[in-house]
Amino acid sequence: MQRNLIKALTVGTLGGLAMGLSSGCAGDSPTANSPATGTPETASSETAGDESGTLVIRANGEDFVREGFTTKDGWQIEFDNVYVSLADITAAQTDPPFDPEAGNTLEAKAEVKIEGTQVVDLAEGDATADPVVVSEVEAPAGRFNALAWRMVPAESGPAEGYTIWMQGTATRDGETVPFTIKVNEELAFTCGDFVGDERKGILAAGEEAELEATFHFDHLFGDGDAPADDSINTGALGFDPLAALAANGALDVDSAALQAGLSQTDYTTFLSILPSLGHVGEGHCAEVRLTSL
Repeated sequence: MQRNLIKALTVGTLGGLAMGLSSGCAGDSPTANSPATGTPETASSETAGDESGTLVIRANGEDFVREGFTTKDGWQIEFDNVYVSLADITAAQTDPPFDPEAGNTLEAKAEVKIEGTQVVDLAEGDATADPVVVSEVEAPAGRFNALAWRMVPAESGPAEGYTIWMQGTATRDGETVPFTIKVNEELAFTCGDFVGDERKGILAAGEEAELEATFHFDHLFGDGDAPADDSINTGALGFDPLAALAANGALDVDSAALQAGLSQTDYTTFLSILPSLGHVGEGHCAEVRLTSL
C-alpha cells in the first residue's frame, strides 16, 4: 500500500485516455511467494490545500475469489492467489458523468493519479477479508465518479511477466486439479460511477472515501448457482476446456498455451471475456487496449 500526495489536474491523463474508447462492460504444484509490488512513485509533490481528504483505492475479486465458487460445469474452485498488476490508476471527478457505454469523451474537472505499477493479491485474507487496499492518495474534496487503470505485466514476483496470475484448485466428483493460469494480455479500463449497495468516491474535506476496481471472474468460469441459460453462463468458458489441458493431473498454462491447446472457439471465447473482467462494483467499464488490437 502506498500513500501518495495529491495530483489535482483540471483536465489531464484520464480525459486523454478516454478519447477514442470503444464500449465494453502444472506440472509440480507451483509455489506462490509474497505478492510483488512494482516501484510506485509519488504522483506529485503538489499539495492539496485545505479542501482535501484521503481517497483509498481498493481492488476486489468479490466473494468468488475470497470464498470460492462452483463453475457453470460443476467444478468447485478455490483460489490460493489471484494476482493482478495495475498501472496508472486514475480517479476523476467528471461533469457530465462519464458513461462508458455511450462512447462519450470523459471530461475531468479534477483527477488524481497513482504512478507506477501495483501488484495485489485479490485472494489475500480469509473469506471475510475486506477488498485489498491498493493505495491511498490525498485528493480534492468532491465526488469521484470515474476510475481508470491499465493492466500491464508484473515486473517481479510470482506474477512476473503476467497481467493476471491465478493459482488454486478445481474439484469435481472426487477429482482435484491444481491449476495455475497466467494471462499475458494487456488491458486498459475506463469506468464510470461505482454501482453497489452504497455509492463510493464521495470525498468530504478532511475525511476519507473509497473507490474500487472490481473484477468479475465469474465471467470467465460461469456461476453454477445461476441457471444454465443465464448470460453469465452462456458467455463463460467454464473449467472443462481448461481441465482438458491438464498434464499429470495439474494445469499450468499461460495465454500462449491456451491458444495452442484450446479449440479456436474456446480460445476466442477466452479472449472475448478478458475485456469484461473490469468493473466498478456492478458499474461497467470501457476496455480499450485488447479490444483495439
